Amino acid sequence: MTAIIFIIVLGVLIFVHELGHFVLARWNGIRVDAFKIGFGPKLFAWKRGETEYGLNLIPFGGFVKIHGENPDEDSINGPDKERSFVHKNRWRQASVLVAGVLFNFLFACLLYIIVFNIGVTATKDGFEKYAKYFTNDRIMITDVGADSPAKKAGIMVGDVIDNIRVMSVTKPVDQLVTVQYIQNTIASSSGNNIQLFITRGGKHQSVDVTPMSGLNVAGKYAIGIAMQDVSDLKLPFFTSIYEGCHYTVVMIEGTAVGLYTFVTNIFRGTANFSDVTGPIGIAGIVGNAASLGITYLLMITALISINLGVINLIPFPALDGGRTLFVAIEGITRRRIPVKFFNIVNIVGFSLLMLLMVVVTFKDIMRLIK
Repeated sequence: MTAIIFIIVLGVLIFVHELGHFVLARWNGIRVDAFKIGFGPKLFAWKRGETEYGLNLIPFGGFVKIHGENPDEDSINGPDKERSFVHKNRWRQASVLVAGVLFNFLFACLLYIIVFNIGVTATKDGFEKYAKYFTNDRIMITDVGADSPAKKAGIMVGDVIDNIRVMSVTKPVDQLVTVQYIQNTIASSSGNNIQLFITRGGKHQSVDVTPMSGLNVAGKYAIGIAMQDVSDLKLPFFTSIYEGCHYTVVMIEGTAVGLYTFVTNIFRGTANFSDVTGPIGIAGIVGNAASLGITYLLMITALISINLGVINLIPFPALDGGRTLFVAIEGITRRRIPVKFFNIVNIVGFSLLMLLMVVVTFKDIMRLIK
């Protein structure tokens, strides 16, 4: 099920990205020869007008074949050269190239608007002005450490903690349960079994856990969970539009800064490559989000869409940013980059990206095996 959900999410995001290129190419009077999702062997295809549409076997990508985007003799001097990408002015070329990124950002914005309108689990930090729209305050488990006591006891991300007691105590203490109270109870348990009263999927149950010393801090007992005070936030329609757009901008900025920091750390030799994940790792994230509910799935889909857009802006050959850089250079120098050089650079860039994806995917597989 996780694989199916991931393929659907990935297919939608690729479709949105390529749709941006397709729409702007057609709008600028450029011939589009193909619009396909996936790579490799063809599963099925059909032709409408001058464009062939299709779905290929390998879902990790897609493409729009735009006449003249990769210059050749036919697009430069052929009978339909006036409808070729290469013969359009630089601004029109740039608009086609960045359209995929723009559509990814707009799609993320739409998803955030939907989420804020139908309701989402959120913290009040950063949303204090919407305090009156928060309901159902609770403490939710947001992370469970691998091989931790909590993991072994069957505690899951998304569980809501209602109460806690040390097993040597006859009953739970009748007081307001807070994150700090839960942490203090676990830390002072001296390793005695504790009982967590949780709500999962609307059902109340209890779980017995044995705290471990030194799990996070030396000499301190813990069970390996992260918790957060959360509530349900549902905004009015027009407010959700504003907040959805604003949140999209915030996430784009945060993603761009994070990517810039990671790249600069590579050159400094301090980059943490364990933070990099590929299709398999992302599939696991999508699966976890889907298990928590539709709003979580929509939120993670929006975040992936933003990441896809930001990464494509990198000025690297074969990415939209790299192609846009070539267009900018041609606009500044008023000279066309040699076709042979252009095509070779893009082929090399694409090959390097495919190699990177293979390496990252192999790392994800080894992580799963471990």
